[in-house]
Amino acid sequence: MKLSNNLKVKRFNKNQITQDELAKQLHVSRQTIHAIENGKFNPSVTLALKLAEFFDCQVEEIFYLNMEEQQND
Repeated sequence: MKLSNNLKVKRFNKNQITQDELAKQLHVSRQTIHAIENGKFNPSVTLALKLAEFFDCQVEEIFYLNMEEQQND
């Protein structure tokens, strides 16, 4: 199982906010947002909750478990 996300879609649906704008709102780096969107970094529970609050949705609407086997790169 792999943690996947809809963060890029959420950003697009919220006035096409950029990674940089979102990062500034959440007090993280743009690289953190980029890494989360690309599945290279799993956010802390605190950051996941901040994202859900920012997008006015439940955490499960942004993050979900992908039941396909995780491939080793």
